[in-house]
Amino acid sequence: MVRGMTSLDAIKCAIILVLAVLISTATSDDTEQIPESQSALNSWFEANVKPYASRKGTLNPALEAAEANPKTIKVRTDGSGDFKTVTDALKSIPVKNTQRVIVDIGPGVYTEKITVDIQKPFVTLYGSPNAMPTLAFGGTAKEYGTDDSATLIVMSDYFVAANIIIKNTAPRPNGKPQGQAVALRLWGSKAAIYNCRILGFQDTLCDDHGMHFFKDCYIEGTIDFIFGLGKSIYLNSIIHVVDDKLLTVITAQAGSDPKEDTGFVFVHCSITGDGTGAFLGRAWMPMPRVVFAYTRMGKVIHPGGWFNNFHPERERTVSFAEYKSTGPGYKPNERVKYSKQLTDTEAKKYISLGYIEGSTWLLPPPKL
Repeated sequence: MVRGMTSLDAIKCAIILVLAVLISTATSDDTEQIPESQSALNSWFEANVKPYASRKGTLNPALEAAEANPKTIKVRTDGSGDFKTVTDALKSIPVKNTQRVIVDIGPGVYTEKITVDIQKPFVTLYGSPNAMPTLAFGGTAKEYGTDDSATLIVMSDYFVAANIIIKNTAPRPNGKPQGQAVALRLWGSKAAIYNCRILGFQDTLCDDHGMHFFKDCYIEGTIDFIFGLGKSIYLNSIIHVVDDKLLTVITAQAGSDPKEDTGFVFVHCSITGDGTGAFLGRAWMPMPRVVFAYTRMGKVIHPGGWFNNFHPERERTVSFAEYKSTGPGYKPNERVKYSKQLTDTEAKKYISLGYIEGSTWLLPPPKL
């Protein structure tokens, strides 16, 4: 105890210190909250997702080491780069890679089935925003299984894609068995996808596993076109429902165990599409978690919003929720009873970078 300080004074000082820590923590958490105003998104993002140079000492140590000395390799269809195919460029990256490798992909169509190996983290696929390259392949569930039908499969951690069109060119399934065709499969964790177009019909995006962040993307499909067991934030993205004579559903989140910490969160997105009657999500598995916040919903959305997938018993275990959304498809008074309109307090944990631990790994897209 400091000389001249009474026990009561010491207790008061301890309380003040504790309060200071709590206030500091709350303030830090609050800065990660995604703003309600869409016009404030860019300034919020720049303030919270700063480049590596100003984040030293705050990022995961392995990521900091990788970002300290990035390497760029070029892919060009005309042979003017280091490689002519994305696959060959990825092969050149060593196993157990510890360095950020930016694969700069020139304009054009790259007809390849591409896999980023699980032992090759810190890979970035980069295209020019003014001449976005297309990665295209026509794999289907019949040939490869659903998940492995993807045009681009990312098994490693710390992956980034920016300004890329990722497309599965297989024909619309039209109800045919094993016609599912994935464009992108993300299995590795801590992946960021910026300004990408992810195109397909059924099962377009396999948000398979781990924490992911999507910003300024366009994702389209017919049924279950965003599915998997990921824990992800989709920010300021267009979710486009392609009309289908059968069922149309945006999400099929695969939660099935109360111990799983997963779920899809859509914030400041725009749902567009043809036709009517599309569901925001269905109970494909017993315990899916999906939240739509600050999202403009077009008339394509079914008034009920959500589908129990003919499993009424799952109505007790699903976590289907919405928060302060807008548009002709947002009809909270007509939603199914087992969905929820979140309160401000309930929504807070979902509309924050803290949901995906973003402060420890999320970096802005590169600028080449």
